[in-house]
Amino acid sequence: QVQLVESGGGLVQAGGSLRLSCAASGRTFSSHAMGWFRQAPGKEREFVAGINWSGGSTYYADSVKGRFTISRDNAKNTVYLQMNSLKPEDTAVYYCPASLLGSPLGDTYYSSWRYDYWGQGTQVSVSS
Repeated sequence: QVQLVESGGGLVQAGGSLRLSCAASGRTFSSHAMGWFRQAPGKEREFVAGINWSGGSTYYADSVKGRFTISRDNAKNTVYLQMNSLKPEDTAVYYCPASLLGSPLGDTYYSSWRYDYWGQGTQVSVSS
């Protein structure tokens, strides 16, 4: 069992930056691929970014490529999402899920079914 707690959300103006953190419990964090998803009001949950167990492979949605960076610190059991040049359309609840796999097939990072554990989410609001 992996428990995940997201933090770092808040209200920011367009063009600003935030860094989200996701702290994981348990000794197996370094064996899990991790992701970030988001869900805006009235919309489906969508993939934002993914990272394999070592941090050597990362994946991004086209909408955030070049603006967001996913990283992880296995010594701290934490995964991060650095968000720069934020836009109002980035407003959503951000979730940090963990997969039982360490290195899933590349195209499966984008699918929520690939992930087995989910946190409660953290709200990010970007004002125009």
